[in-house]
Parts: sequence; structure tokens; C-alpha cells
Amino acid sequence: MATPKIILTDSHENHQNLLPLTYTRPVADLLVGINTLRCKWEMYLPGDYHYHTEEYLREKFPAPAIAPGDLLITSNVVAEEQLAAAVAKLQPGQSLTALNTRGEEVIVAVCKGDDDSDVTAVAYDSKVDTIDYLYDIFLLNSRKIEEDFEYLTRGREGQSIHRSNTVIGDPDLIYIESGAIVEGVVLNVSHGPIYVGRDVEIMEGSCLRGPIALGAHSTVNMGSKIYPGTTLGPWCKVGGELNNVVMLGYSNKAHDGFLGNAVIGEWCNLGAGCVASNLKNDYTEIKLWNYPRHRFLKTGLQFCGLMMGDHSKAGINTMFNTATVVGVGVNIHGSGFPRNFIASFSEGGAQGFTDLPMEKFLDTASRMMARRHRSLSEADIKLFNAIRHQAENYK
Repeated sequence: MATPKIILTDSHENHQNLLPLTYTRPVADLLVGINTLRCKWEMYLPGDYHYHTEEYLREKFPAPAIAPGDLLITSNVVAEEQLAAAVAKLQPGQSLTALNTRGEEVIVAVCKGDDDSDVTAVAYDSKVDTIDYLYDIFLLNSRKIEEDFEYLTRGREGQSIHRSNTVIGDPDLIYIESGAIVEGVVLNVSHGPIYVGRDVEIMEGSCLRGPIALGAHSTVNMGSKIYPGTTLGPWCKVGGELNNVVMLGYSNKAHDGFLGNAVIGEWCNLGAGCVASNLKNDYTEIKLWNYPRHRFLKTGLQFCGLMMGDHSKAGINTMFNTATVVGVGVNIHGSGFPRNFIASFSEGGAQGFTDLPMEKFLDTASRMMARRHRSLSEADIKLFNAIRHQAENYK
């Protein structure tokens, strides 16, 4: 049987609503749970995967020609085992529709037929999770860690738990990949599992309460406190206190300071003593900046912290107000609270921001990436120039 071609398709509206994180990636490369949206589809529904995303991203993430029999999956729908099985049954000319948890009807997938005007809808009998706004990532994260853990560890045996650790709850809810070092740590799985990726190091004195997922090569510094709903992507380094935080990868918050109900992109750095509020002093509903609407929108949430795009940095003792949105390539420093929305490629702090020259940004990005033996490609540089042009609309 031929391997199906599966195309993860972004709508323009959804891609815009998830800025600044989607400035630099398709929606399917967002991380929730243990792995990305794309990885979830791949583990439940094997195939030949591609993206169909915004035009300016296509040099780095090429879009294929679409042919009859191809599966087009809406990229912000979060895969589950039963849902993937329903998608796999679609025949050419059929679509799978469902209600999401907001009660909205969504098209989960379409199997391309010969005639696009004649599509038969098949209704899915359960609600589906969708990533519609930035805060959906941390809201769904605990549950998705649990679902991913159950599937990924099924029939697998990880490393044994070192005798120096203190385990609270069922040890079977701790999975440690090869090469990881976990010693002198408190691991509490009474409320959810802990997944420790390959070559992770959790230093002594740290306390972790699941659900938690730590990506390959990440480091948890001594005495860290990590609360439920936290996921670190690959090569992250963290310290201090994290609560319901998702870091996509290659980012650091290595020192003391609080971060909660937050989503941090790749190649970000939060300096020593950096703190970010996730609750307003008057306990009122939080508003969050929305790029396509050019304004702050109500979220219905009481807790929401920092949302930071790729390659942004914050100096020591930086303080962020509740629900601050930081774009791509921002350099923040100085005392006081900067404003709640900081446009991409800006530099400054509470006293105001100026444009960050592209040469300076690229130099800083190259230096940080070199520390992980990575480098900027020509496609990356073209992408950042395209983002800078778009970002002018939001200053």
C-alpha cells in the first residue's frame, strides 16, 4: 500500500492569531504536551508529511503540489489516537468535521478528490482540541503530556530511577530516556507523569511535580522548582520557579525568578532574576495582544503570563507585566516594567524602544546559535527580513 501524502494546512487567520510564535514556523511546529502538533499526527497516522503555510515561510517549509488522494489536515487540530483513525478512513472527496471544545465546527481533514466542489462531510462523534490562541498551548499542556506519555511509553522500558531520588506516587509514571542524569531530585507524580528525554540532566535539589515533559539535552539547574503543565523543548536550560510553562526549544531561563502560564519561543534568554507576572493585582480578567486585530482582546482567563517570540532576550532583573507579548528579535533591558506589547526587532525597556538594526540582531542570533553548534542559513536570513517587513504593521 502506498504511503499517504499528508499536508498540514494553515489557515491565514489561525496563523495570524498565533503570532509571534508563528512568525518563524508553521502552526504544526508548535509544541504542546511532549511533542509538536506535527509529531502527534505522525505518531498516530504514519505518512509522508508536508506543510502548506504562509507564502513567506515556504522557502524554509516548502508546500507540495496537491493531488487526488492526498490528506489535508487542519494544522491547529491536536491529534488523538481515535481521531487519527477516523482521518485514516477518509476516502477521496470526503472531509471529517467536528466540534472543538469551544463549540465551533471545524474541518479536521479533507481527502482530496477529483472535484473540489463535491465534498461529502463525515461527522466525528467527539469534540476535538484546537490551538486557536497562544494561551491554548499552556491551557492544554497538562492533559496533552498525560496523553502523550501513555502512548509514547506503551510497551517501552526506560532507565531505572536512581536510589538518591525521592519519588512520591507511582514510579511507573516516571519515564527516563537513555543518557539522562537524574539524581538527588524530588519527583512527585501523584497528579501526573514526568517524562525525561534523552541526555537530560536534572541537578540535585530540584523538585518536580508532574505532569512535566523535558525535551532531549535540556538541563534543570540545582534547586529548581517545576510545577505541573510544564514542557521544555530540546536544549533548554532552566532554573528558579516554573509553573505551566512551555518552552519550544534552545531557550534559557537558567537562574532564579518566576515564570508561569507562559509560552517561550526558540533561542530566547531570560537573565538572572527575571520575573513575569501571570495574575493581575485586582484579579480581573486578562486581556492579551492580538496581532490581526491590532488590540488587546479579552481571554476569559485569570492567569496568563509571558508570550515571547523566537530570538528575544531579557536582561537581568527584567520585570514583565501580566500577559506581556514580546515579538521576534527583541532585546529588553533596564529597570521598570516595559509595555504589555513589544513589537519585533525592538530594543529598550520601560523608558521606550527603538528599532534594533538587522545586522545587530543577526550577529546576536548567530552567536547564541553557535553555542549549540547551529548556524543561520540563507533561508533563515531571508525569513527574518520578511518578518521585519511584516512587523512594521504592528509598531
